[in-house]
Amino acid sequence: MKAVIVGAGIGGLTAALCFHRLGWEVQVLERAPRLGEMGAGIQISPNAHRLLSALGLEKELDGMAFRPLAAEMRLGDSGRQLFEIPLRDIAQERWGASYLHLHRADLLRILADALEQRLPGSVRTDCAIVGYDQDHGGAWALTEAGASIEGDVVVGADGLHSTIRRQMFGNEAPNFTGNIAWRLVVPTDELGDLAPPPTACIWVGPGRHVVTYRLRGGSLCNFVGVVERNLPPAETWSARGSQKEVLADFDGWHPIVVNLIEKASTHYRWALYDRIPLKRWSDGRVVLLGDASHPVLPTMAQGAAMAIEDAWVLMQQLSANGDVAGGCEKYFSSRIARTSRVRKSAISNAKLFHRQSQLFGYAPIWLAGRLAPELIQRRNDWVFGHDLTREDV
Repeated sequence: MKAVIVGAGIGGLTAALCFHRLGWEVQVLERAPRLGEMGAGIQISPNAHRLLSALGLEKELDGMAFRPLAAEMRLGDSGRQLFEIPLRDIAQERWGASYLHLHRADLLRILADALEQRLPGSVRTDCAIVGYDQDHGGAWALTEAGASIEGDVVVGADGLHSTIRRQMFGNEAPNFTGNIAWRLVVPTDELGDLAPPPTACIWVGPGRHVVTYRLRGGSLCNFVGVVERNLPPAETWSARGSQKEVLADFDGWHPIVVNLIEKASTHYRWALYDRIPLKRWSDGRVVLLGDASHPVLPTMAQGAAMAIEDAWVLMQQLSANGDVAGGCEKYFSSRIARTSRVRKSAISNAKLFHRQSQLFGYAPIWLAGRLAPELIQRRNDWVFGHDLTREDV
């Protein structure tokens, strides 16, 4: 059996490793001339870490990751802490795996290196895909150069603006959520006494929020700042803004936040989009995965985790079903409820983080953090404790 995977991002490379686990041949097709992605942080929660470990990547992840001491929320202007719950010490015991912070480029390198070791030459770069076709015996991706690359299944892991999705469902535009995000990375030793805490820290305020955390063993600090906007900027991962723009968006915020903005050499900006959940993710032997099927806001830190889970479940279903098309349908029915819940929770979090009333809007959270921190941990159990390695298909 052979899988043809369109897109060499986190979801596509994880899917390739999953298919290799089944003993399949794999061909990964990437539009870019080389593998890699703009530098930014990514959070890998226990539900995703567990699957990456099952794929034999635990040692490599340990060498590159940072484990946050806790998850906390602070007011953006004063820095007043609303709650803090431990992560580093309880994640393994409570959810069965660690909570990790990684540089996105590092995770991609770990996935790509593992795939090259196990299936040398399986990734083909500078290969733009313009569509797909299929018959009763197989499916194939169609390249811009006019070639056909055939397999038993074609997986569209090609992101928000997926070519595979567009052929499957038409050229519907994604919906701008009314939010843009700034991202930047700064060496920790350049931040002095104003380095952010070694936690997963959410700084909240009216119409905007910031997430700070550390990368590469703590040597880097990552910043993601989400701001409400009426109109979107150009949708791209590589658009740059100015320091002046970011400082204006977070004017009057805590010195830790401002210091990060001032010390960053580059300030990347991108628009946040959403899509209404689909009623199916496949067309016969052609199937979607990750952002191509169900993009989510970053306010749950679950976008990459959902793509990793998708790859695992697709592997399970295609292993359990002799009929490829039927396996793709069962993959959708196994995933749609969970991914839809994550999407809705991310939308709710965005509203929570951007509340207008600082004094009363966050009072229940502050009270829960003081009197019942267990309730805050429990709110994450359904996400972090989800163990696909123990689920029977």
